Amino acid sequence: MKKIVKYMLIGVLGALAFHSCETTELDLTGNPNGLPPEQADVDFFLTAIQTRYGAVIDSLGEDAGGNVRMSDFQFRNYLNSFGPNDFDREWEAVYREILADIRAMEPLATVSEKYRHIAIANVIEADVMVTLVDFFGDVPYTEAIGALSTGNFNPKLDTGTSIYEAALALLDQAITNFTRTDAAGDPSIDFFYDGDYEKWVKLANTLKMKIYLQTRLVDATAIGKFNAIVASGNYITSSADDFVFQWGTNPVLPDTRHPNYGENYTPTGAEDYVANWLVNEMQTTSDPRLRYYFYRQVDVVPGQDGEAPNEEQLTCSLETAPQHYLDGGFTFCALPNGYWGRDHGDNDGIPPDGLLRTAPGVYPTGGMFDDDRFEIINQGLGAGGAGITPIMLASWVDFMKAEVAMLTNPASGRADILAGITKSVTKVLTFGPLDATADGSFFATPASVTAHNANVAAAFDAATNDGKWNILAQQYWIAGYGNGIGNWNFYRRTGFPTNLQPNREPNPGGFIRSFRYPANAANNNTNIAQRQDVTTQVFWDTNPPSPGFPVAN
Repeated sequence: MKKIVKYMLIGVLGALAFHSCETTELDLTGNPNGLPPEQADVDFFLTAIQTRYGAVIDSLGEDAGGNVRMSDFQFRNYLNSFGPNDFDREWEAVYREILADIRAMEPLATVSEKYRHIAIANVIEADVMVTLVDFFGDVPYTEAIGALSTGNFNPKLDTGTSIYEAALALLDQAITNFTRTDAAGDPSIDFFYDGDYEKWVKLANTLKMKIYLQTRLVDATAIGKFNAIVASGNYITSSADDFVFQWGTNPVLPDTRHPNYGENYTPTGAEDYVANWLVNEMQTTSDPRLRYYFYRQVDVVPGQDGEAPNEEQLTCSLETAPQHYLDGGFTFCALPNGYWGRDHGDNDGIPPDGLLRTAPGVYPTGGMFDDDRFEIINQGLGAGGAGITPIMLASWVDFMKAEVAMLTNPASGRADILAGITKSVTKVLTFGPLDATADGSFFATPASVTAHNANVAAAFDAATNDGKWNILAQQYWIAGYGNGIGNWNFYRRTGFPTNLQPNREPNPGGFIRSFRYPANAANNNTNIAQRQDVTTQVFWDTNPPSPGFPVAN
């Protein structure tokens, strides 16, 4: 969540850079909301909306969505893992920046018939509001924008159901607007598809598919609608149509680097820990994406590969695994081959290991490719932060299709799972050369990719029905590295995978089904009653309550 404070500057500073050739009075373009109507710039608004959206999704997807279940998650109690103030900045960014700018831009764009500006804003608004529902449940919407100007300081909550319906309407409106001709010209800056509006239409349809899949437990018609879009073929089917936010390499004014790069590639080393479960899963299955996802600064971890335990560097290297870890056969504390991560729920203090722990790699962070060099990370190394925030990938769509197929017959998901893996691996491997100093002899070979796919296929064929669902979940989650929102939603929707590394705490409390409202919102809006739990289920989550679901807490 702290990432967004720094990187929201990109929206303003980046826009100034793009418009510098047109504007000499820079003080007039400091804040689009502060401009008088005659000076407002529709392109400026849209540039800010896009960059702020990219930063919000990155922050939520990396910090919250990923940490809920797949990451190291350094808390033994789910209730205390995220405080209400942890989401204040994202909440502000959505309401006071993204939506406020959209509402300010729309009338200007309408008058000048800049329909594609409106269409891009429609897509962003739909996705960001769906995401807020997925995180918090009922949230303000219809009364939220312009509330201060009307004297309404307490906008009411809209139901998650109504917001989802509004999002579908926005996406339909966007599809219509993308096909119209802009009399005054297309957007000057399109960070996502560079003016290819056929790709924007595919994205809008794919986001509708996501909504239908998300609501399948509460809408008997949802799967039919999902399948109708699949039958049309007008959705994201190729990685060439992937929806990602591309980061740059500039370190200051503005800092355009991937937020995860800026936080971890520092003189004091990495700030984040990688998840032992994820690394172990990839290492034991010879996943060809491993060296691209993670960069090792050392070749051995205390207590592994003959190395003596070290209490100062890794406290748990002198500890015994808890009984439920032993009973389940879960990896504990450390991994072989220098992968220095952290267990789910390990709340030991943070030791001085920033220059020892495994760091984010070249994908998607734009860091270093792991070629066994075991050098210490620092600013500017690897790809310099020129990574991506994945928001919707063709590989994820294959896993979505596999989920639908498996609802009827678990064996039916095989082809889509393998297609998703292939697309994911192919995309990830293109990032290796972005690290110009990497030894290419360590890049994954076609033979290793083929062998990995064959192993997954064989495991799927041999698995029970639940085992097949576990394989879908595991592969979806691995491919989702870099944005955990879809992983968390899948977990709440299906309860898979059931073989995740559990919390270090045997009784960590109810699993997070939604978050508490941001503190500023709850403290200042009388229509928001703060929750005292994280087990409240959003409208589309009708599975059994926590604790007890998902199976592997």
